[in-house]
Amino acid sequence: MDRYILIIVCVLRVVRCYSSGEVTEACDNMTPQHFVAAQRSPAPFSVTSDRSSFKEGDEITVRLMADSTPFIGFMLQARAVDGSSPMGEFTVTGGEAQLLSCNGQPKSAVSHTSASAKFSIQGTWRAPISDDSNDIQFSASFVKDFSTFWVGVRSYPVTFSVTAATPANSTSIPITSTTSASSTAVFPSIPITSTTSALSTAVFPSQSSLSISSAGCGSSKVCLRQPLNCNPGVSPDCYFLSVMTSTRDTAIHLEMTGPSDGYIAIGFSDDQIMGNDKIFICGRDSNGIIQLQHAHSTGRRRPDIVPLGNVSDVESSMKDDIISCSFTTRNPISTQRSVRSSSPYYLMFAHGPTSNGEIGRHTSTFISDTKVDISRPQVVTNAIQPPIIKAHGALMLIAWMTTGSLGMITARYLKGVAKGKGCWKDIWFLVHVFLMTLTVAATIIALILSFSHVRGWSGGAHPVLGCAVMILAFFQPTAAMFRCGPQHHWRFLFNWSHALNAVAIKVLAVAAIFTGLSLIDSSEDKWLLKVMGGFVGWEATLYILLDVHMRWKGNDNEEGASESACVALILLVLFFLGNMAFLVALLVGIGMS
Repeated sequence: MDRYILIIVCVLRVVRCYSSGEVTEACDNMTPQHFVAAQRSPAPFSVTSDRSSFKEGDEITVRLMADSTPFIGFMLQARAVDGSSPMGEFTVTGGEAQLLSCNGQPKSAVSHTSASAKFSIQGTWRAPISDDSNDIQFSASFVKDFSTFWVGVRSYPVTFSVTAATPANSTSIPITSTTSASSTAVFPSIPITSTTSALSTAVFPSQSSLSISSAGCGSSKVCLRQPLNCNPGVSPDCYFLSVMTSTRDTAIHLEMTGPSDGYIAIGFSDDQIMGNDKIFICGRDSNGIIQLQHAHSTGRRRPDIVPLGNVSDVESSMKDDIISCSFTTRNPISTQRSVRSSSPYYLMFAHGPTSNGEIGRHTSTFISDTKVDISRPQVVTNAIQPPIIKAHGALMLIAWMTTGSLGMITARYLKGVAKGKGCWKDIWFLVHVFLMTLTVAATIIALILSFSHVRGWSGGAHPVLGCAVMILAFFQPTAAMFRCGPQHHWRFLFNWSHALNAVAIKVLAVAAIFTGLSLIDSSEDKWLLKVMGGFVGWEATLYILLDVHMRWKGNDNEEGASESACVALILLVLFFLGNMAFLVALLVGIGMS
């Protein structure tokens, strides 16, 4: 019995030690002694550093980060690449991390202090002063729970340099320099930092003018572009990316170009929704210098900065607001934080503005319609819009260019037609209410469809305009229900506010439709926008003619009333026929997008 009690006490002591992070017995293999095997799947955690090179005595900030699942325990060391012994010394702040002495070296490892859930841990590593310093990697073990843990999750290598080290926060490089470096990503806002420090890994020849064309698309490289079949060597409005793999080694050559006032970016994704993507970006820093950056995105959070790694042959140019970049990477293309590589992937292209070196939300994107094996040269087509987005666009177009327009025309120009008798309301009023009810209902459904698909705020002017239309459109019938009587002395206030609000809604709705069509119109001549321009011009012309007719009709005597009614009828028929022609053309365009 005493032996059993002793065993229980010993086991409890081991468990207590693990939860407190005092795990010096795991210094060599960094494996938790949990009597189960480590996970072999890619870890949902990452190890990153803020430098890609160092010299003796330098300090490097190291971060342990979780995707969406927290870790409760960890151990971190710096080791020579392919080495097995810890190097250097760590310092930590906060109460979630502590220092350990491994193999007689004080402060050579970091571990947890409790089993609390953690999403991020940061420490500072100081390089040793030694004659035989080597390139290093930061290696970590992560514990999700007692039976689930990962061992050997490593950062990208950090190169030892005798003369220079990459400054802190230099996770990007100016492409006009002659060196390689580390980097950052796209989509939510990220500061682009500028540095002119040299690195010891490679020399990148700079070039003041870079020419990228569609030559070789489908025969020697994979190409994705917008508009379809455009040639960046000919058309200045062509957004273009290409990927070409080497048959001799793991080298992958990437090109991207397009008009932008801030940055362009390409991404590799497992799906057609941004998040958990590998991204390369070329953009202006705060000094206007174009630089290459790299990051890994997770959901809608800010992407995590990762080093560029083995990147060479970087070239860039910027002329007439057209940014062009090309480079070669020998790092695996992977959406995972580990170096595991798999193919195929969806290809993504995005562009947007920068402000004081900070990347803004992209103004436009396009994505390949299928997953692409980048080792097989081909011309990739853009993905068509999801049916739910097409339905959103069609409903908004019908609501504010047809039913809404007819409802407004009825209220303004047809009040004198078919007056109601007895208890019946005037027919023009019933028609107006019916058409505007359809318009508001279609607007509500359209917004629900878009938000249910995007599941968030997509950014840009379009959703702002759409929400403004929805709010004002909902206010319009609500205010009408509380209007005063026709003979009330304050009735003119309702009439004017109702009319002005209708005009504001119409203007905002037209602007929202234009911005929405610009997001889906991938044609080279932007024909959807041109048709919409014709639609607005047609409607404005008929409004003017109807207004002139209404004022002219006010001066009619009884003998000219019948003639005036015929003119009004002809104008209304013309309006309806023209409206249907433009509407059908735009609906077909939306369906083909």
